[in-house]
Amino acid sequence: MIPLSVLDLSPVVEGGDVSQSLANTLDLARHAERLGYRRYWLAEHHNMPGIASAATSVVIGHVAAGTRTIRVGAGGIMLPNHAPLVIAEQFGTLAALFPGRIDLGLGRAPGTDMLTARALRRNLAGDVDNFPQDVVELINYFAPAEPGQRVHAYPGEGQDVPVWILGSSLYGAQLAAMLGLPYAFASHFAPAELDRALAIYRERFQPSGLLEKPYAMAGLNVVVAETDAQARYLFTSSQQAFINIRSGRPGRLPPPIDDIGPLLEGPAGAMLSQVLTHAVVGSPETVRRGLAAFVERTGVDEVIVTSQIYDHAARVRSYELLAGVRDAMAAAA
Repeated sequence: MIPLSVLDLSPVVEGGDVSQSLANTLDLARHAERLGYRRYWLAEHHNMPGIASAATSVVIGHVAAGTRTIRVGAGGIMLPNHAPLVIAEQFGTLAALFPGRIDLGLGRAPGTDMLTARALRRNLAGDVDNFPQDVVELINYFAPAEPGQRVHAYPGEGQDVPVWILGSSLYGAQLAAMLGLPYAFASHFAPAELDRALAIYRERFQPSGLLEKPYAMAGLNVVVAETDAQARYLFTSSQQAFINIRSGRPGRLPPPIDDIGPLLEGPAGAMLSQVLTHAVVGSPETVRRGLAAFVERTGVDEVIVTSQIYDHAARVRSYELLAGVRDAMAAAA
């Protein structure tokens, strides 16, 4: 069985607050470490009241300090929002504090709306178009210094910080292949181009000093409970959240509801069926079949799982049950 990892959006639930959300994130990370998940990633989003990981490098430090062995990283840092030198210094510091445990996934999207992106950057001109050059600049800050180099990342220089390219379209796949970097596809919310992106990445991959052969990871929504009905009930929180975001009403993660049917009528239902194409929801046996089918179809080297569940205990239990599914699949292989 391929490795499983965790993508935590550090959800702020209705009736909760950011302090509780960040405490839950650390608690889940400790469980993930105990359960044998490979890595624990957090994502940069801004102006989103339901997500507490906007200051992503700070939250990564919080999680890494509270765990011992699991890899912790960004899935991802939205590089157009930042100067490459600043990110090199931040992640060089994290790597110095937690050697061999820090990952840096880089995205090209703003992680927010355009008005907020302007507040983050002050000037939007050219930021996205410069993404490939910014990635190379950032990687070079981690490399040993070149003769005559005048700008250095202290900390950062000489640090072992694996850099990933994240994407939800073909652009990231092409860039990851060209630079010889590992690639993570956001199929948990943008599944349309998954198959083509993976094919392009594998076909065009050029080995580099950082990676000899393609390594692809894909996002998957997973909710596991003792029964299919219970899992579908828990999943209604995520469904409501997607509807709210796509309707321009982002908010805190809502509690589950007994009947999601009325909310799925019309355009909302069509949107959800497309966005959540890659969602595996159900009992351990149902999830086993769904996970096996996803891995067989995509051939990915790793799956990163996100579970937007309102009740923290139920979210922890979902990851516990999923680890059991993983172990059973590995034993049967």
